[in-house]
Amino acid sequence: MTFRMRAARTSDLAALYEMAKLTGGGFTNLPPDKPSLIAKLDRSAKAFARIDDTLGEDLFVLVLENAETGQVRGTCQIFSQVGMSAPFYSYRIGTLTQHSKELARTFRADMLTLSTDLEGASEVGGLFLHPRERAGGLGMLIARSRYLFIRQHRARFANTTIAELRGLIDEGGGSPFWDGVAGRFFGMNFQEADEFNAIHGHQFIADLMPKHPVYIAMLSEPARAAIGLPHPSGRAAMRMLEGEGFSADGYVDIFDGGPTMRANTDRIRSIADAKTTTIGRVAANEAPRAIVSHGTLESFVATWGCVDGDSLDPEAAGLLNVGAGDEILVAPQ
Repeated sequence: MTFRMRAARTSDLAALYEMAKLTGGGFTNLPPDKPSLIAKLDRSAKAFARIDDTLGEDLFVLVLENAETGQVRGTCQIFSQVGMSAPFYSYRIGTLTQHSKELARTFRADMLTLSTDLEGASEVGGLFLHPRERAGGLGMLIARSRYLFIRQHRARFANTTIAELRGLIDEGGGSPFWDGVAGRFFGMNFQEADEFNAIHGHQFIADLMPKHPVYIAMLSEPARAAIGLPHPSGRAAMRMLEGEGFSADGYVDIFDGGPTMRANTDRIRSIADAKTTTIGRVAANEAPRAIVSHGTLESFVATWGCVDGDSLDPEAAGLLNVGAGDEILVAPQ
């Protein structure tokens, strides 16, 4: 293993831009737009530099680096709080029950209601792994490193954490959900709306989206079928989130209908199970590998490693730049 997670730097712009062009659309947190990526990196730098350990409105960008080559091959993002300076919209799936005495029948109608229920939650997102690196547990390393970062800086994050999964996108880059719902009110296709949102934010949703509930039965079959389903490339991510204790409990993305997963932050498995260990010695061992991290804020680094008691394997120690006497955070596999 030669890969490690670290804080993103302004010098990572080119690598992030190249990865953004590979996402295939619908990936709001990683737009193929250099000014937007520069703004994200600037905001992240300020978050890493902030010294007061309190809940703010920070964005932390982490990258997956090949320590041997210096190449950046993946990334993820953590938002400490969403919806504080601009509304954070979701559709909430609900049911309206009505009864007719004359017909002696009860009718239940499923509805989508525009909601800001998730405002104030922390969000993990923006996870992308280069297609040529999708082996060896690197996707899990990216995902779980976020939780160790949160664990190390718990006061900076909310009591609820969410994750939005990209919804179904067709071969032409369109979204059946967008075409059946929001597209009718915005005069733009999904790709145009997604790009606009990635660069300018959600305010145009507040300006133009109808505020009344949408009856699901009135949507087209493709739009109905897309509700709550992740993009095929996101199924593994959904399983990883479920393994961490996240659940899809009735919220979907307003653009593509993808599921929004939610968890109690302190009950996320990697956070709850993580233990602090002081390294006694650096030596090869036969322990099962775990996610291991060291450092805080911009010095935070995470990788796969084998920890047996107070012994850490040499490869992981080298990637973390630690030795005997240093503290590490360990999350079992």
